[in-house]
Amino acid sequence: MTRFMDIHHGMQGITAEQLQQGHEAAAAGEREEGVHFEHAWADPDSGTVYCLSEGPSPEAVRRAHERGGADAPDEIHAVPLMV
Repeated sequence: MTRFMDIHHGMQGITAEQLQQGHEAAAAGEREEGVHFEHAWADPDSGTVYCLSEGPSPEAVRRAHERGGADAPDEIHAVPLMV
């Protein structure tokens, strides 16, 4: 399994509650795609949301978001190294 960082843009003003709801929505699509969403972070001023997940492919991460009814990410990056 590979770790991925996906990025959502255009979410200015997002609240902690909305971030939690989005994280839970994405997690609802995990099982079918073999993805596990680990953490989510947001910067309400810039409107940027970051999600860390583990899964088989970027496409599976995108589909898991969509299956759960969450907004699809604008970018998905593999994170092969971590300390």
